Amino acid sequence: MNVKIGKSTLALVRGDITEQEVDVIVNAANSGLMGGGGVDGAIHRVGGPAILEDCKRIRRERGTCPPGEAVITGAGRLKARHVVHTVGPIWEGGGRGESDCLASAYRQSLLRAKEAGARSIAFPSISTGAFGYPVADAARVAIETVAAWLRGDGEERKVVFVLYDERSLDVHRRVLREVVQGGSP
Repeated sequence: MNVKIGKSTLALVRGDITEQEVDVIVNAANSGLMGGGGVDGAIHRVGGPAILEDCKRIRRERGTCPPGEAVITGAGRLKARHVVHTVGPIWEGGGRGESDCLASAYRQSLLRAKEAGARSIAFPSISTGAFGYPVADAARVAIETVAAWLRGDGEERKVVFVLYDERSLDVHRRVLREVVQGGSP
């Protein structure tokens, strides 16, 4: 599913984010930036040790990456040029600023990608794995945030949400229709 937002395209696909041929892949990282499970582990495994070395350098220079922030590294053996590592919130019921933090993670990722000259960016569903954020709620925050950013950016870009399973893809499709297309099928 693809929609135009200003000069840009927002797309939803089911697949493996490590296989995307884009300028920037966004990693749903943890604050320590040392790899982990899920998307984070897959990006580190496929990308190889160069990504971890870049993350270690960032840790030495600035420390950990707090929730809502993002940093950028090389992409190692990935098809992308860069990896933006962002830390989403841990879900605690929705009353502790999780949606603001998640929106910040998406905005900061887009900003790091723009600073690197990226025209194409692939996102996973941030915080919906081990961090427990409900997929439908996270999809709404993600799509609303990215769509608003693309409207204000004024540049031609392609942003792809890469969803790992059919259920997540279906949820994102429904939310995209509601948010961007006004509910049309």
